[in-house]
Amino acid sequence: MNLRIPLAFLPENKQATVVEVVGGRGLVRRLYELGFTPRTKVRVVSSSSPGPVLVDIRGARVALGRGVTMKIIVNPE
Repeated sequence: MNLRIPLAFLPENKQATVVEVVGGRGLVRRLYELGFTPRTKVRVVSSSSPGPVLVDIRGARVALGRGVTMKIIVNPE
């Protein structure tokens, strides 16, 4: 199945694969440096609206704003 959704819509404790990061060069570069590269596994640890989304990527926990997570496109598992 090839469903593509923004990371912001992924439920808590669900895992997905990063497909792409859309946005300006600065944001894309920053997210790539944090490990959000294509084919990388990512899991939402907590997501309470409104507020940041806490994700687990490459063994590290990263808090991202909801607007930023709308720009990370993932394929849920």
